[in-house]
Amino acid sequence: MEIWDAFDIHGNKLNIDLVRDQPIPEGLYHIVSEILVKHQDGSYLLMQRDQSKRAYPTRYEATAGGSAIKGETPKQAAIRELFEETGVRCETLDLLYKLLTKDSIYFCYLGITDMDKTKIVLQQGETMGYRWVSQDEFVNFVQSDDCIVEQQERLRRYLKEYL
Repeated sequence: MEIWDAFDIHGNKLNIDLVRDQPIPEGLYHIVSEILVKHQDGSYLLMQRDQSKRAYPTRYEATAGGSAIKGETPKQAAIRELFEETGVRCETLDLLYKLLTKDSIYFCYLGITDMDKTKIVLQQGETMGYRWVSQDEFVNFVQSDDCIVEQQERLRRYLKEYL
């Protein structure tokens, strides 16, 4: 059972636990960290969701990430999720944006790596493939129907502000 900290609309941690797959009461939020991975050569990492995923099986997404577990900061969750899903270690992450949704507070970070691009490690049950794409291919991906709609809306902020 995965336990999350609950937060109020302003991001203040409350003394309330939330349980994964249980409804989140109205007015409470949990932290979700996403990491966009850019290689020093300018390419971006796309990860293919595992075929067993309930939402969007086999679709590519432009970030690694997931919910912060109890006691984690958004950045700690980002570092953990990135390593679990890709094998990429990025201790330096730059916050791209923070966004409030119905029951989540999203923190999206940019991680820049110089790792060997063939050394991505897939997490069983989470990811089943990956590909590195050029900046132009990344922009086209985010603007296409291939990109998961919810993620597309969030990543358009990155395109407007940074590219």
